[in-house]
Amino acid sequence: MTDPHPVPSSLPTVLIVGAGFGGLKAATALKHAPVRVVVVDRQNHHLFQPLLYQVASATLSPADIAAPIRHILRTQKNAEVVLGEVRAVDLAARRVDLADGTGLSYDFLILAAGSRSSYFGRKDWEGLAPGLKTLDDALEIRRRFLLTFERAEQEEDPDLRREWLTFVIVGGGPTGVELAGTLKEMARLSLPREFRRIRTDRARVILVEAGSSILANFGTGLSEKAVVELERIGVEVRLGQAITGIEARAVQLGGERIPTRTVIWAAGVAAVPLAASLGLEVDRIGRLLVEPDLSLPGHPDVFAIGDLAAFLHGSGGALPGVAPVAIQQGDCAANNIVATLGHRSRQAFRYRDKGSMATLGRGKAVAHIGHLSFTGYPAWLAWLFIHLMLLVDFRSRVFVFFEWLWAYLTTQPRARLILRNGPRPGAGEPSGKDA
Repeated sequence: MTDPHPVPSSLPTVLIVGAGFGGLKAATALKHAPVRVVVVDRQNHHLFQPLLYQVASATLSPADIAAPIRHILRTQKNAEVVLGEVRAVDLAARRVDLADGTGLSYDFLILAAGSRSSYFGRKDWEGLAPGLKTLDDALEIRRRFLLTFERAEQEEDPDLRREWLTFVIVGGGPTGVELAGTLKEMARLSLPREFRRIRTDRARVILVEAGSSILANFGTGLSEKAVVELERIGVEVRLGQAITGIEARAVQLGGERIPTRTVIWAAGVAAVPLAASLGLEVDRIGRLLVEPDLSLPGHPDVFAIGDLAAFLHGSGGALPGVAPVAIQQGDCAANNIVATLGHRSRQAFRYRDKGSMATLGRGKAVAHIGHLSFTGYPAWLAWLFIHLMLLVDFRSRVFVFFEWLWAYLTTQPRARLILRNGPRPGAGEPSGKDA
């Protein structure tokens, strides 16, 4: 069957690698431009990463925070979608090579492939402490978290039972903080009546941060309030302590050994290997250094945005790897392509900080918006509203709203299914046997 809406091949091709926040924004910003937009991603869906921890903590289901890329772009007649993984970029030939041996040519290229978890050179920790970047990661963490209660329920030895019921989260950024609060509240509020031999409310959730504060980008005041709120619901916050070892049944914090079967990694990120493969200058975590207009030095036809770009042209150092940065950069890159085609001057990227927020548990959050900083229930409501509006699919907004409402009224999130997601290569079962 032929394409009912073919895109003229004579139009300049804008190839976008990655359909995250930045890539998707760039694609939609080119909707009315005289170009052919090709979006290539190794997944068939756009993922709303800020809510990924809620899948990991069994609050939401995967379909609530993901939508097929083809569905999102179905009405954009100049857009095409390719399911594939980009392995290499030939800047001279203006071509990208895919893992299946095929290739795609371009006139303009936008690299928005995102980031991956960084274990600071400790590859052996990856299987023991899963990160949280994909739906597979979230399902694996959810599986491990729920399985530990099942194992603890069957365990007779009190010391081993405490080992099962200890959870260590490494990293005090928004992901680590939100995950710690959610997991503790589930153990404290949702699970107690479902088990007969264990006290799930006594489960230890330990948040480890090597720096002097959690949520460092939020400012000292909000960071301190976040610690107070987390400790109020029972999370143990360890500041200024770095993980020095991870084993199958323990973590090492300097001279302290903490027995645990569940370690979750939220401590660091690095650019995907594609960035380093270009042979251009990168920063210490592998991000491509970009010009003020987001293009690569010496390659005005190639742009890098989001977690793949190190934008160092402001006064405060590199921009954080958050969705608003990627969205605004996607818009800027698209506008600069249109300006180039129209023989107009490009514009330098200027980030407009719209604030930061993080949830700390049921009805608790911290938020910094403009000159305002606030906490508690008002911050939580603001967080709910903004995240609902950022979901790209209307169906997802409706479903997520009712899932949150149900969870808030009943303290019983409904996504508590242990699925055979299976460990990633090198990862072991939390119990040492089939789940």
